[in-house]
Amino acid sequence: MKKNQPKLAFCPIGKFVFSHEDALRQKEEIRATLDRLGVDYVDLEGVLPDGIVREKAHVALVVANFRAAGADALFIPHCNFGTEDASALIARDLGLPTLLWGPRDEAPLADGTRLRDTLCGLLPTSKVLGKLGVPFSYIPNCRTADPEFETGLMRFLGAAHAANVLRKGCRIGLIGQRIDFFWSTICNESELLERFRIEVLPLDMVAFINSVRARAASGYKDEIRQLRTDCVIEDMDDAALAGVLAVRDEALDLADRHQLDAMACQSFMSLPESIGAWAVFADSMIGDRLPFVLESDICGAVSTLMAQRAALGRPAFLTDIAARHPQDDNAVLLWHCGAPLSMKHPEEKVRLGQHWILPGPLSGMTHFRMKDGPLTCVRFDGEHGRYALAVGEGETCDGPATLNNYAWMRVPDWPRWERTLIEGPFLHHIAMTHAHCGPALKDAARFVPDLEVRDMGCRLG
Repeated sequence: MKKNQPKLAFCPIGKFVFSHEDALRQKEEIRATLDRLGVDYVDLEGVLPDGIVREKAHVALVVANFRAAGADALFIPHCNFGTEDASALIARDLGLPTLLWGPRDEAPLADGTRLRDTLCGLLPTSKVLGKLGVPFSYIPNCRTADPEFETGLMRFLGAAHAANVLRKGCRIGLIGQRIDFFWSTICNESELLERFRIEVLPLDMVAFINSVRARAASGYKDEIRQLRTDCVIEDMDDAALAGVLAVRDEALDLADRHQLDAMACQSFMSLPESIGAWAVFADSMIGDRLPFVLESDICGAVSTLMAQRAALGRPAFLTDIAARHPQDDNAVLLWHCGAPLSMKHPEEKVRLGQHWILPGPLSGMTHFRMKDGPLTCVRFDGEHGRYALAVGEGETCDGPATLNNYAWMRVPDWPRWERTLIEGPFLHHIAMTHAHCGPALKDAARFVPDLEVRDMGCRLG
């Protein structure tokens, strides 16, 4: 599985005026906070004297260091005032999602002098970033121990990680072809590649099925025995279960072999008919490793990957906006099949049974209620060359039981969600994750040129 957070370029900024000793103290406090939060970062120790940028002459050395380290995002904390030209040139030349912040100043010393004027230094840097056309995020001036710092930093990391899906690109493996009557999932592959570096890798369904059959021949006896203990399995013999497990292993092998970030699958009917079962339990097992979506939905796979990255590694699931709650006007049913197993409600047991919408002899559809908690939903999609991100947050709520994988979600203003999704360019498929990361997804859009945001309602605006 790909990493769960971006590599942060930790680029402390100083100035020839004010206290250099206090700037060093601030740098170490920030570093200690990054370490405590488990942030993956690269710094300037051994690259610059004291590891702090203090003049424009440092720019080329700093940029080369962060590029060589493979940095994904840039953090430019101002440690005593700030060197505005160097800060902005580093950000411009790296071209990475950028975070600006500085520690809140203490009271003047007893003699009236001040160790730093950090807020004063942040303002000209923001101006020069604007002059050079550098989009950036900002944490309001605070101390590292303040909750605002951790919240703002983690929000930025999620935003940068999600933005890089569309800035640095991603590889989506497509097993089979688009389902012929799902016109809503038609996408412009060429435009996705040209605009966002999204590469769709076609994976032949016949070759996939042949490999699955070869894997299934091994039997998976021990794992099947355990599954029959852990799950309720209806009308599936061992050969059918072996086929499902082989689908999981073949898909994961392809993901590793081709360095895929996410996968989409035609899902019916060639694959289930070939193994004698619905294979969505394989999707549930894959989903905790990488996004795996049904019904050939490439933009859905991108949406799910962005949700996972904005939530810094929490699994995401491409669900359907299915039905309004029968009593609650601001609640809606999130429903589909193949949800990651980690999303299962702790009181539920996985059941593999019949497909209730498409009746037939095959079993293997996953049935379990998803867990409770905070939710964020996001859909990336486009039409006629214009791309948008629909983002909203909610909470699970009580609702009637139904089949497959489901959760009832309450939001502050469902009609706002409904109108946003209906007016497009969206469809009923939307990625969900058990976290509140809507602000990070909205911030991600500022780092992606010409990506519109449709805000359906998030806690922090």
